[in-house]
Formats: sequence, C-alpha cells, structure tokens
Amino acid sequence: MAEIRYDGRVAIITGAGSGLGRAYALLLASKGARVVVNDLGGTVDGTGSGSAAAELVCDEIKEAGGEAVPNFNSVAEWDQAQNIIKTAMDAYGKVDILINNAGILRDKSIMKMDPADWEIIQKVHLWGAFWCTKAAFPIMREQSYGRIISTASAAGLYGNFGQTNYGAAKLGIAGLMNTCKHEGAKYNIMANTIVPIAGTRLTASVMPPNVLEKLKPDYVVPMVGWLSSEQCTVSGKMMTAGAGYFSRAAIMEGPGVFFDPERDITVEMVAEKMDQIMDMAGAVEFEGAMDQTTKAFSHLKFD
Repeated sequence: MAEIRYDGRVAIITGAGSGLGRAYALLLASKGARVVVNDLGGTVDGTGSGSAAAELVCDEIKEAGGEAVPNFNSVAEWDQAQNIIKTAMDAYGKVDILINNAGILRDKSIMKMDPADWEIIQKVHLWGAFWCTKAAFPIMREQSYGRIISTASAAGLYGNFGQTNYGAAKLGIAGLMNTCKHEGAKYNIMANTIVPIAGTRLTASVMPPNVLEKLKPDYVVPMVGWLSSEQCTVSGKMMTAGAGYFSRAAIMEGPGVFFDPERDITVEMVAEKMDQIMDMAGAVEFEGAMDQTTKAFSHLKFD
C-alpha cells in the first residue's frame, strides 16, 4: 500500500499542546504537512493560559525536520478563532486540514452543575468547533479542498454520569459535522467526527495507570491521519478509535410502525405497538434529515 502523506498541505490542530492534539500534529508534520499548533495553555478545567505547550510541540516538529508555527488563541471566542485560521494564512497561505480537538472538563452531576460550568463546556467544545470551522470553511470552499475532523465522545453518543455538559456538547459536534457534510459536498470538503478512546490529561484522574498505558493517544492517530488525507472520500461519519480498536458509530432508525393519519392516533394505539416501535431489527442509516421525512411520508397518499 502506498504511503499516505500530506506534502504541501497545511493543517490546523486546536488543543495541540499535549495528548491527542500533540500526537496528531507530530504525525501530520512527519508526513509533510505544515502545522499550526494551537493551544491556549490552560488547565484541564479551562482556567489559565500560557505559550509553553504549543511552542514545545513546534520545537519537537522542527527538530524532526518539519514545519510548524504556534498559536495561543482560545477557540471559544469568534474573534480569537478567526485569529487561529489567520495564523495559518499568514504563515502558509492556505488551510487544508482542520482538526477541532481543543477541550476541557467541568464534570458534575446535573443537580450540582453551575450554569457557568455548562456554558464554558459548550463554548470550548461545541462553539469552538463551530467558530473554527466557520472561519476555515470559506478558504476550503475557495480552494475546493478541505478535511475537517471534529472530536466527539462516547459520553455524547451514549451518555455518562456527571457529564451532561460535556455529553451535550460532544453530540452537538457530531450534528455540526453531519450538516457540514452537506454544505461542503460540492467543494471536496469532507467533514467527519472522531470518537477517541484515549488516556489524556482529561481522563488521567479517572483511569488507573495500567489502563492509561493501553489507551495511548498514538492508538487514535491512524484513524485521524486517514480522515485528514486526500484518500478520505467519506463525509458525515462518526469514527471510533482507541486501544487498537477501530470502528464506525452510526445513528440508526428502526422500521417503525405506520398508522393511518386519516384516523385518530391515540396514546393507547402507540402503547399497544410499543414493542414493535422499539424493535431495531432491520434498522437503516439515513444520509440526511430529508431521508427520514421521506420515510415518514412513504405510506401517505396525496391527491
């Protein structure tokens, strides 16, 4: 199999000062990409800032013979997100790859969660992915090329106790990419979601060392590397990776039950058919929202 490379490509990776972001940056740079290493330099909960993390990763890349520039802006504000993209344009003149990876945690049960803890998680994860994607999209559209990879989580796809803020933001990111798939299709912009299973500083406090060892960020990198490449021609997909495991997650819809809308449809009728309504045997995956609408209308007759 031919080597996958990124020669001539420019990649922006947010939250690349450590963990998964750093691993992505090192891989892409080692295979020819010029990289913008973005990191605010804050703590796990989003407080503080500093330049050391991004600069250290840039130094690693340069020492290995690659090209990289640092950026210290926050993804959570529109003006700063634009500056992240501007850093790539000023240094390299284009943006080919955007990896929305920046993230923080403010875990609390819904009963104990302060509104501020909810808001900051939405701003860093969901808004941050939106701001950076919005800023990069016109450039990718103009050049008829783009690869956008945004980071979701099993906490969003399946839920996790104490992470209502994080889970909501992460599933929102999948929705963002699923829609960018449609808006970028004509312009060779592939927008996908990565669901990593990795031991990083965000998970170090909740996982024992022997588990973290098996969940190195390096085990997620190959999937993100493929999603970032010219060879990737899929869009709107949710790909999982970690510990040597690679798969695809999907939102599926069962065959369902059809009632005649010309008659009254009652609560009791739904209750009687609930086992059949819940049955996922023969479930299908829709490519877009209108596919579901078409299915819902499929048993209707129009004059």
